[in-house]
Amino acid sequence: MSASRRTFLLSAAAALARQKTFAANDKIRFALIGAGGMGSSDTVSALAAGGTEIAAVADIYQSRLTRAKEKWGANIATTRDYKEILARKDIDAVIIATPDHWHAQIAIEAMEAGKDVYVEKPMVQKVADGLRVWEAQKRTGRILQVGSQRVSSIVYKKAQELLKAGAIGELNLVEAWWDRNSAIGAWQYSIPPDASPETISWERFLGSAPKHDFEPIRLFRWRNYQDYGTGVAGDLFVHLFSGMHFVTGAIGPERVFATGGLRFWKDGRDVPDVMLGLYDYAKSDAHPAFNLSLRVNFVNGAGETSGFRFVGSEGIITIGNGVTVTKQPRESEPGYTIDTFPQATQQEFLKKYREKYPQQEAKADSMRANGESRYLPPPRYNDHLDHHANFFASLRSRQPVVEDALFGIRAAGPALLSNRSVFEKRQILWDPTNAKVKV
Repeated sequence: MSASRRTFLLSAAAALARQKTFAANDKIRFALIGAGGMGSSDTVSALAAGGTEIAAVADIYQSRLTRAKEKWGANIATTRDYKEILARKDIDAVIIATPDHWHAQIAIEAMEAGKDVYVEKPMVQKVADGLRVWEAQKRTGRILQVGSQRVSSIVYKKAQELLKAGAIGELNLVEAWWDRNSAIGAWQYSIPPDASPETISWERFLGSAPKHDFEPIRLFRWRNYQDYGTGVAGDLFVHLFSGMHFVTGAIGPERVFATGGLRFWKDGRDVPDVMLGLYDYAKSDAHPAFNLSLRVNFVNGAGETSGFRFVGSEGIITIGNGVTVTKQPRESEPGYTIDTFPQATQQEFLKKYREKYPQQEAKADSMRANGESRYLPPPRYNDHLDHHANFFASLRSRQPVVEDALFGIRAAGPALLSNRSVFEKRQILWDPTNAKVKV
């Protein structure tokens, strides 16, 4: 087939994809690729979103396919080969919740097969793959949403509105953290007793990763290994980048510097359990220049905690269970430091100072107020459910999602470069507009 003919067919397919619509009572049929903990949670939310139906599940571990039928019905199709799912014409969308090193390849193949895609974060394992996914989304016209739910959260939306309204003046610093202090929190997931070469398609798991003898721990605790995962940066920093970019309108830093190491969980993993990152954000139409500080600590003796602090010239926005705005108005006069001046100079200074700042009588109404406003979501609010609801609403309307492939690589890029900065012990320059490393 000629290149021009192939381009024409791809363009025609993209046009058809954009025209695809669902009637109000049509169920969107989706498939799950990767039925681990995150994929299972995604499926629960996808079904709860309404107007959806799970049609098939792919996973390389046979017992997870058995469990999928137990949870979602004996009639769903199951396979160890995701390509069988992509070949089916009755599937509208796929949820990709595989180890990170498979995200880009399956997402691109799925879009080329005419499927809309919900792909878990980080969108890619390698920075260079981000542009490939972005190009595939543009070329095919498919909907792609990355699974970092803070962009669909009413909590983060409230923070966004407050920041835009000038609630804290001019932003200058953002601090965010996500600490844990448990085995499960540090990815020491359970290894099933039936794990064997017979129940696991080992070569399919490895894919493009370096060849390795069968070793179940590398599959079931894949986040601990650079071959398949992206460490704390790809698992948690990327959530923080996504949420912060949504609130501020930022698209990414220009400079990345991170440090960290393996301090406690010395269980064979080759990624840090403590990481800190510093990032420079240049001024844009959406925000002033500011700095970002991130932290993940898997050895936090105080237990699990996460949050944001947006620091401005007039106050602070804090995100935790809800949103809190704390303000302390500036003093009515700057004050002075004149004790080291000669007496005559002090008197001259005070005379001019009081002309500019007249002495005010101390009264009750002259006291400065410290303000705090708190905004809480409804009880049992679930942003994960909202994120899936937004995805399927976009499939019906064919309108773009917030967290598309471009947003995805702009969040994943600096997160993945944080790993590179740690391992190479240097700063990395990043071009957030074009989502590329600066040479």
